[in-house]
Amino acid sequence: MGPLPMPTIRRDTTIRNRCVKAGVALLLAASLASCASTSRETTGSIAPTSKPLEQMSSGELASYSQRLGQAYTKQPSEKGIALRYASVLQMSGSTDQALAVMRKAAIDHPKDRGVLAAYGKALAADGQFEPALQAVRRAQTPEYPDWKLVSAEAAILDQLGQNAEARNLYTRALGLKPDEPSILSNLGMSYVLTGDLKAAETHMRRAAAMPNADSRVRQNLALVVGLQGRFAEAEALAQQEMSPDQAQANVTYLRQMLAQQNAWNDLKKEDKQRSSAN
Repeated sequence: MGPLPMPTIRRDTTIRNRCVKAGVALLLAASLASCASTSRETTGSIAPTSKPLEQMSSGELASYSQRLGQAYTKQPSEKGIALRYASVLQMSGSTDQALAVMRKAAIDHPKDRGVLAAYGKALAADGQFEPALQAVRRAQTPEYPDWKLVSAEAAILDQLGQNAEARNLYTRALGLKPDEPSILSNLGMSYVLTGDLKAAETHMRRAAAMPNADSRVRQNLALVVGLQGRFAEAEALAQQEMSPDQAQANVTYLRQMLAQQNAWNDLKKEDKQRSSAN
């Protein structure tokens, strides 16, 4: 994966809003990607890449996207190709196109849980959170709940501002899959979205310590550490997942973001006003 998608954050007036912008892509990627990226179906001449998408350079993503696009043109109803093509488009920032691919896949495979989950991811990435929630809930089977879908539902609820309900679902997901790093990481991002960076770091560190934690989990930890102003530590963590130049670029951006408009004071003022109103 290239640098964290922080440069897309707009210049909002509080750290909380910036955290929301920074967290959206990471949170949804961590919670929903595993629902859609494990297809073992035969997909013609396009085999699953051995390198995780999040570790690909922009050039590698572009090349893989082109090959998948050609395969998708020939076999638009092939589930495995559609899922991977949508994932690559999502990673490349082509959310509209990814959504179009997954909308057709959902029509072609209306009862497939993996397809519905991936459709929910595409809807959420496009900011359509209510339809995304409906798609993920349709994919769930109450008598045999899938922890990935429970975590995915929680991630979408977080984006809708229903953080308490989201955290209850993360707890439920952990009951189904104890110590799963992606759930712990998502729970940490939930606290990022409400500005509680210390709680976020606690969950992130627990997630990153798990032997099956992937690059996204560790990058989220680097993000949370950097958001607290511990830039050297954040850069050291980031360098474990990306090139030194990429890690330095991310930390430089974090420094600039936190310095804008006296962000920490804005956060304290906002919290004080919220407390007074309650």
